Amino acid sequence: MAFDVQSNSMEEFWIPFTDNKGFKKDPRLITSASGVYMTDHKGGTVIDGSSGLFCSPAGHSHPKIIEAVHEAMQTFTYVAPFGSGHPLSFALAERVARLLPEDFNHVFFVNSGSEAIDTALKMVMAYHSALGCDRSRFVSRERAYHGVNIGGVSLSGMVNNRKTFPSVMPNVVMMRHTWDEDELFVRGQPERGVELANDLQRMVENYGGNTIAACFVEPVAGSTGILAPPKGYLERLRQICDENGILLVFDEVITGFGRLGDKFAADVFGVTPDIMTMAKALTNGSIPMGAVGVTERVYDVISDQAAPGAIEFFHGYTYSGHPAACAAGLATMAIFEEEGLFERAAEMTPYFLDAVYTLKDHPMVKDIRGIGMMAGVELKSNGKPGQRGGRAQSDLFWNGMHVKFTGDTGILAPMFIAEKSHIDEMIGKLTKTLDELAV
Repeated sequence: MAFDVQSNSMEEFWIPFTDNKGFKKDPRLITSASGVYMTDHKGGTVIDGSSGLFCSPAGHSHPKIIEAVHEAMQTFTYVAPFGSGHPLSFALAERVARLLPEDFNHVFFVNSGSEAIDTALKMVMAYHSALGCDRSRFVSRERAYHGVNIGGVSLSGMVNNRKTFPSVMPNVVMMRHTWDEDELFVRGQPERGVELANDLQRMVENYGGNTIAACFVEPVAGSTGILAPPKGYLERLRQICDENGILLVFDEVITGFGRLGDKFAADVFGVTPDIMTMAKALTNGSIPMGAVGVTERVYDVISDQAAPGAIEFFHGYTYSGHPAACAAGLATMAIFEEEGLFERAAEMTPYFLDAVYTLKDHPMVKDIRGIGMMAGVELKSNGKPGQRGGRAQSDLFWNGMHVKFTGDTGILAPMFIAEKSHIDEMIGKLTKTLDELAV
């Protein structure tokens, strides 16, 4: 069905991360979605090349999720999470913990990746406070994206996410990013760059290791345009953290739940953090939800400091572990297992990356970076950063494909249910759009 967008002024909704004025002149509205395809308001078909925002690897409008949420909503629509609970939250926590690395036996539910980061920050503070340590410094990384709450903005290494908001957390220091402008079109983990992890060691030596509370990293920097860690990089960060009592936090909001062909990036790279943040694919994007997983050690330190009968962790959200979200999460976990979606992602990865790297010689392409079922195709700038990427995203939509762009980099993240024909369709539509931009 085609929709008449003129029947609404479109002025009231303030769209996030969007050129609102430009968008409302030429809106790109989705009116329905199923599987790997969506329908725009003009009746056109749009293939989803970024799984929404990395959220929906099992496809849009999965009937098992719809059924599970409907059933839960007939039972209860809300349960206060402070001092009470319901069976679905405990069941989902157990299912998620079963997927997490060994010794990750506790899961705290939130409503987004941004809230997961702020929760992880508080957990780090609570952990060191319980140990009687005065550690107030946090280490993040250039080009990092850790959500949009004040904690995440403070950790952000993407300048546009910070420059308008000067009142952020103090005592955050940045390691260098890992992209090497002299090493383009790398597939998988770069061979060079392990020494960049020693930025953390320099901070230990400069500030004192006993002042640093935690190091936050995306195992693969996603929103900035897919930066895979150099070989040995995450291992070196783990070593420095261990030597100095620093907690290592992996932001797996994007990489979690199969995006790299295994359960989590921690499994793929063989490096186990102390805390992990999750969201997006946790409910297949169907209901807002995030989570933070912690090791037994972190949980015990925070919990054991409280007096008997006292609240151990003064933190939470009104909608933590909401019944609808938990039902969606449980259905999603079942789908991942029953449909073998992590395995399908691993099997499709070589074909997907082969297809993306066929764009290497296109005159509009500056660089390609890919690992697992995610790749960044960076366009050559026209001298105005982000302008070409913004146009490409709009043109690509009207050519029948949705892809998330950050600046001039298009980020491809196909659904795990995608077939080879879908990958071919995505690359074909992207090539057509790049050809038109080159004219």
